[in-house]
Amino acid sequence: MKIPGKIRFIVLISSIILLQNCTQAAEGSNAAPSAPELPVYTVITSPATTYQEFPTALEGKNNVEIRAQVDGYLDRIYVEEGAYVRAGQPLFKIDSRSYGEQMNMAQANLQAANANIEKAKVEVDRLQPLVAAKVVSDVQLKTAKANYAAAVAASSQARASVGNARINVGFTTITAPVSGYIGRIPYKKGSLISRTDPNPLTLLSDISEIYAYFSLSELDFIAFQKKYPGASLEEKLKNMPMVDLVIADNSIYPEKGKMSIVDGQFDKTTGAISVRAVFPNAQGALRTGNTGRVRMPQMLSNALVIPQESTFEIQDKTYVYILGKDNKVTSKPVKISGKTESYYFISEGVSAGEKIVYTGIGNLKDGASIKPKVISSDSLLRAKPL
Repeated sequence: MKIPGKIRFIVLISSIILLQNCTQAAEGSNAAPSAPELPVYTVITSPATTYQEFPTALEGKNNVEIRAQVDGYLDRIYVEEGAYVRAGQPLFKIDSRSYGEQMNMAQANLQAANANIEKAKVEVDRLQPLVAAKVVSDVQLKTAKANYAAAVAASSQARASVGNARINVGFTTITAPVSGYIGRIPYKKGSLISRTDPNPLTLLSDISEIYAYFSLSELDFIAFQKKYPGASLEEKLKNMPMVDLVIADNSIYPEKGKMSIVDGQFDKTTGAISVRAVFPNAQGALRTGNTGRVRMPQMLSNALVIPQESTFEIQDKTYVYILGKDNKVTSKPVKISGKTESYYFISEGVSAGEKIVYTGIGNLKDGASIKPKVISSDSLLRAKPL
């Protein structure tokens, strides 16, 4: 069958157009993708304060176990759990009747011993002139004097028994040795109390000051000694800046703390040494058993500052992308000496004035080209202050 010329012409034109589209598509697929436009930040130096944090357990200034010193039935409980008490305030009363009778008996024994002293003295006074007149032998007088000395000793012993009985009567009223807050009271009225009970009557906590105990590793301790001036450890502690306490909700406790003591030796098991910071606690906001973190400041006069968003990690090492003169990027490891909420302080790896890629580094590779969009350091620091 003979194809009309008009149809052959249309088929020819369609083939040419299809061939052109295929060629353009192939050329487009082989073309290099355009370089991404990414923000670039210039590394700067700035005075800054970084912090080193240590987990801590808090204890009151005094934590006193209140225990009975005599046995007996718990007769009265004068305080409630959680109440604040002052030193000398009565807390508990143990039935004192048996101890009162013991004191009465001791006093009666003392009276009898004093009467024996008088009786022995009368005998000595009676025998002395008789011995002088040689009416009786000297042996009788010596015996009388020995009896007198024994009576005096017995009186002293009886007096000590009275004192001991009086002390026991006093022990039946248990008072607060320090001011503070009453803890849990496991015993109730009528409970039999003993000096050998494993649990105390309660725990009295003086929290006018709070001690925050934490540990320094050997390296941290050496760095601490080098960092602060002073000929002795005590002088170095005095020259330390005040420290902060980060409490459980990650807020900063409003009162500053002062480093006070360091343990005498390193723990052989953990290789760490215990340190204590003291925080005022006049309002009683902190209690024994609270946890938190002691935050020690470190002043940096000329720190290299980079945003945390500009870094990535590979095998426990931190890297940034450095922008070269040809707008190609190269990854480079950096060493972090401190940080804030938004920035890292760098001790090695980059220099002031170098440009690093700020964000969008997830798909970058070494040698990749970008279109840099420079972000000024001042604008970044205003948006995210140090």
